[in-house]
Amino acid sequence: MRWLKKAADTIGGIIFLCLFLTFLVQVVARFGFNKPLPWSDELAVILYLWAILWAAAFMVPEREQVVFDLLWNSVGKGTRRVMRILGHLMVGSLALVALPASWDYVHFMARESSPVLDISFQWVFLPFVLLLIALVVRSAWAIWQAFKGQGLEAQGIAS
Repeated sequence: MRWLKKAADTIGGIIFLCLFLTFLVQVVARFGFNKPLPWSDELAVILYLWAILWAAAFMVPEREQVVFDLLWNSVGKGTRRVMRILGHLMVGSLALVALPASWDYVHFMARESSPVLDISFQWVFLPFVLLLIALVVRSAWAIWQAFKGQGLEAQGIAS
């Protein structure tokens, strides 16, 4: 499992590095040579989309997500277990229900491509499907952990 996390972090880092280098090329071309490059704008948008969705799907652990933990910290472990199970059941179920239609849309977008780089929109939007799959798997894992009594500690500064 550890090597999968390292691989996901490496891929995310490479995506972000490519975004940063594209941004630098864009700035130098626009402000240094007064010759904006249309491909750099398009690539930066695609890489930004990939970086955000990839990080949300595979890099940012649940404990580092933004949460409102005032209620969580004020209740006992039994209530936390129910909250965790219901919350992940909702998120995982919604992601699972959205998955077929999202894949159909992404697959449908294979016939369209970006205007400058001619990249199939299927590849542009694919990380959204990966995010939905990751949400389903994460939710199932969190529900399993909650049934085992794990992950029910107080969060935030108090922990």
